[in-house]
Amino acid sequence: MTQGNIHGHLLKFSIPMLLGNMIQLSYNALDSIIVGRFVGKNALAAVGTSAPIMTIIVLSISGICIGASVLMSEFFGARAYDKLKRQMATILIFGAILSAFVLAFGLVFTPSFLQILQVPQTIMADASLYLRLMLIGFPFTFLYNALAQALRSVGDSKTPLYFVTFASLLNAVLDFVFVPIMGMGIFGAALSTVLAEALSALLCLIYVYWKIPILQVHRDEWRIDKDLLKETMNYGSVTALQQAAQPIGKLLIQGKMNALGVDVMAVFNAVSKIDDFAFTPEQSIASGVTVFVAQNRGAKQKDRLNKGFKSGLLLASIYWLLLCIFILCFRRPIMALFVSESQQNLINMGAQYLSLMVFFYLWPAFTNGLQGYFRGVGKMRLTLISTIMQISFRVIFVYLLVPHLGVSGVAFASTIGWTIMLVYQFYCYGKIQKELMQTL
Repeated sequence: MTQGNIHGHLLKFSIPMLLGNMIQLSYNALDSIIVGRFVGKNALAAVGTSAPIMTIIVLSISGICIGASVLMSEFFGARAYDKLKRQMATILIFGAILSAFVLAFGLVFTPSFLQILQVPQTIMADASLYLRLMLIGFPFTFLYNALAQALRSVGDSKTPLYFVTFASLLNAVLDFVFVPIMGMGIFGAALSTVLAEALSALLCLIYVYWKIPILQVHRDEWRIDKDLLKETMNYGSVTALQQAAQPIGKLLIQGKMNALGVDVMAVFNAVSKIDDFAFTPEQSIASGVTVFVAQNRGAKQKDRLNKGFKSGLLLASIYWLLLCIFILCFRRPIMALFVSESQQNLINMGAQYLSLMVFFYLWPAFTNGLQGYFRGVGKMRLTLISTIMQISFRVIFVYLLVPHLGVSGVAFASTIGWTIMLVYQFYCYGKIQKELMQTL
């Protein structure tokens, strides 16, 4: 990414990553669609209640892996291949230790988490079962994310897409076999997801050891580099907190929604999944900006670094315009994917939310782009501070507006949070530009 057409590089890198992220999102969304249509709204609410907890865990490890990949991108840009390989060993060993801890802790305390969320007793058993099964797949999720980010750091965003696509197809087939055909309910939906996650991780591992010499860790190289681990955690821990802050905010919002009944819980679960799909392209472009900026920072190409960032914002804005047209035309059929067409009250509630929220999706196109830039230049703490600001105001206004506006209150509250975040980010961006003029 340090030479050649900037728009072309960003598109070529971001599109496979976007498709891969969309497919990963489809795992849990497909569970929601299948159980919502073939098991019922209580099952849909149970899956939706469990989802924010898993999202916090998954995005936390994703944040650590992104932090590691920023360093790997710099090492690759500077041609420091020995450091690149040591970083690979360090993050994989650390991930194995973290996975064991999270799995044991999560399995024991699942009921306590759900009670804190005020999950109704009518869906408590299903929610506990689904969450515990999803936790079993956590080690595979970490392995896939670490390997995928490593491949992306060296400019290969296509290979992770191939593996996660194959795994997603398996997940879809197993979902239909386990739930509608075999009648395994929520257990079947969770089992299909875990099996698919395991396959994508193992395929990625085999590929790295077969095709990518600079990422291969041999038997005598399996050790943690303490200096690299410290540097990784300086990047990764802040990024993990920033990544986890979003679903923590959603978890607090979920608690408010749970108090409004199963119908509202089901609608909120559905529109949250749609929001996730809508945001993912913007986040993928931002991840492309991170790698682009980090590699050009390593190569000390300041002008190209800034052009890449602005190109990312332009691409995200074009995407938002296309998204507006699509959702406004198909908001009701989209909602009908999650609930039966006989439940028109749920479809109406969700369609009303989407009609409003689609215009506000422009805000995260810019906030995500700036977050990607901050990560690329190593300013991880700014991403955390700005995210916490956004989440804090979002949660406060959800509790103020939802009692009066229902689910639509979430859209207004989100926009208030994004606006405050964006003002802070532009202020920080101006300061960083002055720093880069002196250091690069």
